[in-house]
Amino acid sequence: KMKKIFSSLFIITLLISCSKNKTGSMVVNGNIDGLKKGTVYLQKYKDTLLVSVDSVQLNGLNTFVLVDELESPEIYFITLDKKADERITFFGEKGELTVNSKLDKFSTSAKITGSKNQEKLEEFNDIYRQFNSKQLDFIKEKFEATKINDTAALSNIEKNEANLIERKYYYTTNFSIQNADKEIAPYIALTELYNANIKLLDTVNNSLTNEIKASKYGVELEKFINDIRKKE
Repeated sequence: KMKKIFSSLFIITLLISCSKNKTGSMVVNGNIDGLKKGTVYLQKYKDTLLVSVDSVQLNGLNTFVLVDELESPEIYFITLDKKADERITFFGEKGELTVNSKLDKFSTSAKITGSKNQEKLEEFNDIYRQFNSKQLDFIKEKFEATKINDTAALSNIEKNEANLIERKYYYTTNFSIQNADKEIAPYIALTELYNANIKLLDTVNNSLTNEIKASKYGVELEKFINDIRKKE
């Protein structure tokens, strides 16, 4: 009878252990076209340090598998020893992800599938790039106006630029609210609203679900807002 009890306890413990490993693991299946030899690294930030959490040495193959344990979705990077100045940035999640890229366009040709947060990040970036492109145009126009001392034109450009920045902040805030049940919401608030009005940060923070509030970026957003308030 005691043997049966111990046996049952062992099976239950094993099932719990397997369940924990399964739900906490991210498996990245990668393919880099054109890569035959080199080391591929999976990296992420721990506090403020960029650390490698897994790596694989390739010799004759361009496919690889990288694994990490994570508590909640967060930003990861894939880097190569032979392309130290480039990296693939993606939103990692529990489960299986696929990363396909080309060696000659390592970071720009990357296609990532299997992450809901990554899909939303790409959607956000598509629009955000348009804001940034327009802002660069304003910077060039301001430079030209300053060169010829056209104060009226400069004043008008600065007004339009301020309106653009405000629209950019509101777009980020609205996007975060619409995705309050995903980790991307506090992430883009932290990365794109850090110097915006604290009311916008509060609006995003208050919209988050309890699960997202408890995530890595949810906790960081709460701390960031509290730190701002302490300095006021």
